[in-house]
Amino acid sequence: MSHKRIPKRKAAMAAGGVVALGAAAILLPHANASQDGASGGAAAAPKTLKAADAPDLASQLAGLLGDAFGGSYYDAGDRQLVVNVVPGDNNNVIVQAKKAGAEVREVDNSWSELQAGAQTLKSEASVPGTSWAIDPRTNKLLVTADSTVTGARWDQLESAVESLGSGMATLKKSAGTFRTFASGGDAIFGGGARCSLGFNVTASDGSPAFLTAGHCTAAAQQWSDAQGGAPIGTVDRSVFPGEGDFGLVTYDDPATAAPSEVDLGEQTVQITEAAEATVGQQVFRMGSTTGLADGQVLGLDATVNYPEGTVTGLIQTDVCAEPGDSGGSLFTQDGLAIGLTSGGSGDCTSGGETFFQPVTTALEAVGATLGAGGGAGDQADGEDAGAGQQGNGQGAENGQGVGNGQGNGQQAGGEEAGAGDLGAGEEAGAGEEAADGSGLVESH
Repeated sequence: MSHKRIPKRKAAMAAGGVVALGAAAILLPHANASQDGASGGAAAAPKTLKAADAPDLASQLAGLLGDAFGGSYYDAGDRQLVVNVVPGDNNNVIVQAKKAGAEVREVDNSWSELQAGAQTLKSEASVPGTSWAIDPRTNKLLVTADSTVTGARWDQLESAVESLGSGMATLKKSAGTFRTFASGGDAIFGGGARCSLGFNVTASDGSPAFLTAGHCTAAAQQWSDAQGGAPIGTVDRSVFPGEGDFGLVTYDDPATAAPSEVDLGEQTVQITEAAEATVGQQVFRMGSTTGLADGQVLGLDATVNYPEGTVTGLIQTDVCAEPGDSGGSLFTQDGLAIGLTSGGSGDCTSGGETFFQPVTTALEAVGATLGAGGGAGDQADGEDAGAGQQGNGQGAENGQGVGNGQGNGQQAGGEEAGAGDLGAGEEAGAGEEAADGSGLVESH
């Protein structure tokens, strides 16, 4: 196996990547033990539950409470679901929510009222550089303007927020600029742009495929796993801007092995299924530029006004990302696929806001399946997914070789790309070829 020289910028990132990956290496293997270690006694209300179980309970409560539902979020410290309830004249809704096992909090704004407020912002303040998402922890709309929103555009946004009334929204400024981030997971190349593979899936016709960002698939019809290399996949579906930011790319070789996993460099995380995001949930992002990063979900049903157009239905987080990370995987420590990196502001030094396309929505739209249920979770030829697994060369977009923030680290042409082949920043992979990292969809 060849080893590529790491540019100084990448080498510096490697040092930080070792710490991040080391933390994940400790966290991920013990995730289930820490979450499942509740006492065996009778469960008291509110229930103690895993973050992965919170979306199901939240969905049940939303249907149970109806117009009284004001959103919900996961309290990681107490391991409880907190549900917002607008009591009104019927206090029975609070009793119902408590019986279901949630921690109940009385609030002023219902979920439907917050959604109506978001629609008002869409009609009155859809200017580039703005975003809004429902934040159930504050029971308000979280409205953000990037550094380009000044003068008349700022006045327009501020006026729209004020029109919602007090206690309905908070408005803040971001130091960065909202833009799409092209990259994530393994690096992929098409039409002079560099992006990242999100998750391998099984298309509706049973063929192997992968999900990535729609602003990536809008840039080219064919994608390669190496800069200047032969195409390995062709775009089947692309959505951006509009109601999402996702694309489905089918592998040209129907025999391509496409395991359902995310490779962290020294270990892989098996992806079992797609799941909805919950505010307060801890999530991890893998990207071909910056490697592994983690943070929390901050808001749901986010709208982002990129320079290219408005995108709705996204997840807002405080997980950092940089140019080359678009399309990459957002997942949980116990193997749930949550999102695909779309864009945001800032970087992994100063921080910022980052938005993700929900995987569940993308899968439903393209008719694909993910995880063992869809057949994508099987290992190629029965080989171990750990160290030394052989990359296909044509279908190596399986999350392998993304180590310590050093790019994809995988070898083209069927060379080994196993997780165990990457030490602390040993390989720059496609990250080395990414020039200076400027621009979210990196061009060559």
